[in-house]
Amino acid sequence: MKQFKTEIQLRWSDMDPNFHIRHSVYYDLGAKLRMDFLMQNGLTPAEMLKHKFGPVLFREEALFKREVRYGDTLTMDVQLSRLKSDYSRFGMRHHLWRGEELCAIINVEGAFIDTEKRKITAPPQLGSKTIEAMPKTDDFSYYDH
Repeated sequence: MKQFKTEIQLRWSDMDPNFHIRHSVYYDLGAKLRMDFLMQNGLTPAEMLKHKFGPVLFREEALFKREVRYGDTLTMDVQLSRLKSDYSRFGMRHHLWRGEELCAIINVEGAFIDTEKRKITAPPQLGSKTIEAMPKTDDFSYYDH
């Protein structure tokens, strides 16, 4: 898959008193897009429940480049930036665009956990297949630690 992006519709409730997006909304938009990607590729919450695994995040970081305001026409993408060879850990990056202007970059680091043992685990085949299908950043790398 070359690209996975979507148009973003902001709500008035996404704004702060300075009339731009509240900082936490960036993270919510990224989480929704990651789940949209997983679900559109067959990795639904029902499948994760069935196989007793799910994603967790260890770190989220937003780099704010340009002010975003209510009414802006925005798009956001998601790309895989890092991956452990057994698919248990991952890094993902989002870009938030207003036309050709980059407004924000969101980086996340996470893993899959066994929801019964509460331990990091490699996902079943559907999970690894879905993650492998995610578009990758230009600086994508595998890591083991």
